[in-house]
Amino acid sequence: MKKTVIAGSLIATAAGAATLAARRKVDRLRNTPDPYPADLIRTEPRGVTSFVQRPDGTVIRAVTAGDGPTVVFAHGIYCSVLEWSVVWDMLLDRGYRVIAFDQRGHGQSTIGSDGISTQAMAGDYLAVLENYDVTQGILLAHSMGGFLAIAAIVDVPGVAERLNGLILMSTFAGDVLRGAPQNKVQIPLIKSGITAKIAANDTAGMLFAVSLCGDNPSPAMCEAFLEVFRATDHPPLIPIMRALGDEDRGDRLGEISIPTIVLCGEKDTLTPPSQSTRLAEGIPGAQLRWVPGAGHMLNWESPDEIVSAIHDLSGVPS
Repeated sequence: MKKTVIAGSLIATAAGAATLAARRKVDRLRNTPDPYPADLIRTEPRGVTSFVQRPDGTVIRAVTAGDGPTVVFAHGIYCSVLEWSVVWDMLLDRGYRVIAFDQRGHGQSTIGSDGISTQAMAGDYLAVLENYDVTQGILLAHSMGGFLAIAAIVDVPGVAERLNGLILMSTFAGDVLRGAPQNKVQIPLIKSGITAKIAANDTAGMLFAVSLCGDNPSPAMCEAFLEVFRATDHPPLIPIMRALGDEDRGDRLGEISIPTIVLCGEKDTLTPPSQSTRLAEGIPGAQLRWVPGAGHMLNWESPDEIVSAIHDLSGVPS
């Protein structure tokens, strides 16, 4: 009995110490300067909003602004057009036309009768490109958005013909568990709903957001991600989460003839460097660019690298 009491006391002490350490880490994060104004990071891109109707009843919310060479943004899972809050203004200032859309089931986009699947979501890419009459556009696709972009290019007639450049950022062709221990832990937790409960807690949620970043996370980055993650209805997205691991188009990368740049943070643990190396080796002529110290959220961590890649594909002065 005495040993049980001592063991319980030790466990409680250890748990208390871990909780205190976590709170201190989050407190230090909250005192870290943001690289861009917090209001900018946490404010959705401004522009003209349209709603693209799909045959199955899905409604895709899209935003556009500017004139010039066209860049289309495709965000990752559990994100929204908010993901592009910083790079949006940077590109507008450089003379681009920018288009961003919420993937079905994310942000203000709905889910129609076809539900959530790679086929349905890849088809949404063509609908957005057609709605805005995109020709010779550059597609910037992040994480799940890149997985779907690859599917759209190789499976959906008409997508590749509208693109003159492709940036695959922190992404993969499929088999998302390959070489990614963090995914092997996090994805089952997300599917079970445990991660949503963790993210609802202020301290645990911030630590979860930090795990997506590299060496220099900022409070506004983490809060912006959590804002969207917490607002997302998670259960309907389980089919596409499952598809990220079950499907793989790695053997079809050679079909992509669009000039391509692969961007990856060297500290990315969700889509580790091996996934980006695979993309660059599989797509003919693709360039592979590493971002030192960056993690999975290059959209906020390294927007300058994104703008540089877009500049190199489009020829517009940086």
